[in-house]
Amino acid sequence: MVLEDKNGELLGARIAADGQWRFPEGGQLPEKFITALLEFEDRRFYQHHGIDVRALGRAMKQNLTAGKIVSGGSTISMQLMRLSRKGKSRSVFQKLIEAILATRLELRYSKKELISLYAAHAPFGGNVVGLESASWRYFGKQPDLMSWSEAATMAVLPNSPALMHPGRNRAALIAKRNRLLKRLFQQGKIDQFTYQLAKEESLPEAPLPLPQYAPHLLERAYIEQFKNKKEKRTRLRTTIDPALQERCHDIAKYQHKLLSGNEIHNLAILVLDIETGHVLAYVGNAPNTGAAHSEAVDIIQAKRSTGSIIKPFLFAKMLDDGYILGESLISDVPTHINGYRPENYHRKYSGVVPAKRALSRSLNVPFVRMLQDYSVEKFHFGLQQMGFTTFTKTPQHYGLTLILGGAEVSLWEVTNAYACMARTLNHFQEHNGLYDLGDFRGPTYRSESKSKPKSTLQGESEILSAGAIYETFEAMLEVERPGSEGDWQQFQSSQKIAWKTGTSFGFRDAWAVGLNSKYAVGVWAGNADGEGRPGLVGVKAAAPILFDVFSLLPGGKWFEEPHDEMVDIPVCTKSGYRALDICESDTLTVPLSGLKTKACSYHQLIHLDAEEQFQVNSTCSSTADMVHRPWFVLPPLEAHYAMSRDPSYKILPPFRADCDGASASGASQQPLQLIYPKDINQIFIPTNLDGTESATVFKATHRKTNAVIHWHLDDTYLGSTTDFHELALNPAVGEHVLTLVDEQGFRLERAFEVVE
Repeated sequence: MVLEDKNGELLGARIAADGQWRFPEGGQLPEKFITALLEFEDRRFYQHHGIDVRALGRAMKQNLTAGKIVSGGSTISMQLMRLSRKGKSRSVFQKLIEAILATRLELRYSKKELISLYAAHAPFGGNVVGLESASWRYFGKQPDLMSWSEAATMAVLPNSPALMHPGRNRAALIAKRNRLLKRLFQQGKIDQFTYQLAKEESLPEAPLPLPQYAPHLLERAYIEQFKNKKEKRTRLRTTIDPALQERCHDIAKYQHKLLSGNEIHNLAILVLDIETGHVLAYVGNAPNTGAAHSEAVDIIQAKRSTGSIIKPFLFAKMLDDGYILGESLISDVPTHINGYRPENYHRKYSGVVPAKRALSRSLNVPFVRMLQDYSVEKFHFGLQQMGFTTFTKTPQHYGLTLILGGAEVSLWEVTNAYACMARTLNHFQEHNGLYDLGDFRGPTYRSESKSKPKSTLQGESEILSAGAIYETFEAMLEVERPGSEGDWQQFQSSQKIAWKTGTSFGFRDAWAVGLNSKYAVGVWAGNADGEGRPGLVGVKAAAPILFDVFSLLPGGKWFEEPHDEMVDIPVCTKSGYRALDICESDTLTVPLSGLKTKACSYHQLIHLDAEEQFQVNSTCSSTADMVHRPWFVLPPLEAHYAMSRDPSYKILPPFRADCDGASASGASQQPLQLIYPKDINQIFIPTNLDGTESATVFKATHRKTNAVIHWHLDDTYLGSTTDFHELALNPAVGEHVLTLVDEQGFRLERAFEVVE
């Protein structure tokens, strides 16, 4: 099979099943070769009808004079018949049969077709068949770039390929070539200067390897054609941009050297044209990786753990369905859900975080909570709508891990999903606010494919609205990642690119996908065998490759805002939800679906005394003496973490002592009480009979039945208890602080020391 780029140049070729290097028919023949071939084999090719009587007569005379066969007198048509009748002897009887068949061949094919057939099937020594494969194997170039010397060499080789292989009998081959060059000079086909230069050219030393600019794409095309029994073609023109493919190949080679220092041996690069869906570059694996590190594996097709690379899809879905706005606060606290305990990358929590910030920082806990609110079933179905075929198990099988790498995708499908979103957004303006159902479709590397199906326009999107897509891409413009000191650093590219990285559990997969209005680029780095490596994270291993590739691409303009899909609404500046009358608000432009989002639930109106130090109510103060203030109130657990991160957060003032309800917050009426350890400051670790250390059971009680208590040890969230508040712990030797927080925000702290 032969693979060509979009210009018809060779990308790579696969040896035939019979072990022969053979290119399919149809390549353009250079005039130099035709001229040399006819001069050497069949001067009256255009005058006879398959049999050259004069040539046969001359051959018979030469053979009788020599006493052996020294000339056959066969025409090109007769030689074609001999090639098609493999294994037949070269007797007079067989030559007579070939002559008869040659006349029939001349009636069926034109002269141009006959020369093409001969050039495609003639033997050129060794396992090389056909002019095109011979030109690449011997000269390392396509036939139309051959010199006169090379064309003459190709013309004489089929006459005796077993003896005239360039690797041996060089003197005989040079002599035969030069005799043909002399005849061409004598016939006026070449001038003397060309003749002299051509004679000085040397022969190739040995067959050269064929170009392999896209070996994994070649293998993919071969396998897909093999599966498609109706397709018999062995020459395929692709959509690959040759210059971009070569540069991406060089980037992969360079970056592989850097990554291999950390025992990271594989990477892949895919570049798509957003408008057409054409594959412009396809680097299935790092070059020179070697068989020991699975160089032959096409990573672009491989199913790998998603890490965080699909988080923007959930963000877009929740925007589109009116669950959130970009600035809506999402809970970011230690979380236990039916035994599942997600954690952020640095195991730190902010209490609450805007959804856009959760996306830019790729925080795990907020996205697990978002998926829980949205439902795994809806998200699973939405991903399948977007063209993912790898989510083959039920939503229940994946559960909430779906958003953090509990499922697998291929670089092919995930890059295309982002490209389809961009295409939808581009076309929304072109189609005057209508959606094209064909915008979500698979990419193609075949140049003859109908890359743009007939448009089917409708008023609403079945997958994602333009407003939700635009808001998602805006959120993806800036990516934040924790630095070595734990602070957040912002990463921005030199051109406007929406991008996202991902890292799978165990540092096995590093992802980076980026796009503008014209191109989508996907990158994966890791080890094909699944071995994890420290430092194998998307922003460090894959993102540099992503931006190297974008530096090769023309800068695309940023997306136009889809005004018909956007609306201005008042949004609470604190919570990011639709504003209440008591909220401080800003007017923000949000997707139309933002009108369906819930109003702010974090603000409440409280009543304070004249000094605004205590809460009061009608049992202890007249309404005339009350000061009414809107107050931003977070749930207790969120407030606990928010206070450590945000000094401006103010907890609710306590009730004044003379008010009903004061008991709910008074120290003497503390609803939380620690049973063990209560008054002691030191705990001795109990030892089991077998000598192992036993767990220490911590116990607490709460005044309210069915109350939920959240347990923390040294700022690490341990879990929550209901009804029976007991927790078995194994704290290390040393000093610790145990903190308990209930649903109302009451907290209890106890310092203790564990002693051996």
